[in-house]
Amino acid sequence: MTKQAVAVAAGVPPISFATHHVRTGSAGGARDDFETMIAELAAATKPGVRMIAANPGDWGVDAFAGNLGGAIAVWQSKYFFPVTAAGHQRTIRESFASVLKAAEAQGHTVEIWVLCIPSSMDGPTAKWWDRWKKQQEKAHGLVIELWDETALRVALHAPEGDQVRRVYYEPFTPAPQQEQLRLVMEVEEEAAAALDSALFVRQMAEAGHVELDSAKRQFFNADLVAREIAHKAVPTEIAALSSANATLHGLWEMQFNDCATEGTLPALHRRVWREVRSEHERLPKVLRLEVVHAWGLVHRLVDNRKAGWVKHWREIAATHQDT
Repeated sequence: MTKQAVAVAAGVPPISFATHHVRTGSAGGARDDFETMIAELAAATKPGVRMIAANPGDWGVDAFAGNLGGAIAVWQSKYFFPVTAAGHQRTIRESFASVLKAAEAQGHTVEIWVLCIPSSMDGPTAKWWDRWKKQQEKAHGLVIELWDETALRVALHAPEGDQVRRVYYEPFTPAPQQEQLRLVMEVEEEAAAALDSALFVRQMAEAGHVELDSAKRQFFNADLVAREIAHKAVPTEIAALSSANATLHGLWEMQFNDCATEGTLPALHRRVWREVRSEHERLPKVLRLEVVHAWGLVHRLVDNRKAGWVKHWREIAATHQDT
């Protein structure tokens, strides 16, 4: 007998309830995000589910279905993660008592109370839960259910909950955007004249370079980038600039050592520029650098006394007076 092939969904990302904390960046954000997910999952499985805004209190109800003038089913979410343990028992008891107290005060009854947690209970807590659940159901004439991590995964993988799973637990990949490089700014005459006394200009002059306008423009634009990053103080950008500087410094050093050994130092500038152009595409993308900026960063290294274009560049740097 030939077995009939059965179509099975493949490649579905695993559900991690730590996602709520990662996405929001805080315990409070994780609680709110998990609570919203529970409300949407409940709504996907039962019609008419609503939430109650805390104004000032939420009557101990995160989500409910039914009539607040009659009987309701309540979903109570608690973001206990990564495990539900003995320390959480008091919170569970207090949440349940709060729901019953509000129901008595507001004139409705609770038929079903569902505790929703993104983890599993440890052994002692699971034993406590089974006993406590049975006692409360008998004492108050209602049904108590548990949506722990296993029950939640089953519900989220079911057809009814699949859309909720996609929204909250599938990795989101934004559409690629066209990279926007930085503008290359012109250098005003006054600013260009002020750079005549800069160390990087002196180092180039010592190496025999006569035309220096493009070098000034490169330095000016790279300096704008560095000052902007320092002012904004975004850690990722600061780290990226440090990485780019280290890379470019390494390129200069390699070429300087080769040229010094070969006796070809007059070719140093040209050889470094060729290497910078080749390396430009591999510099951190977050910096959005044009080649002009990359060349300018090398000039900044020279101006900061970390590099030079002649063999005695350190002597020049040591005697140069900044203005």
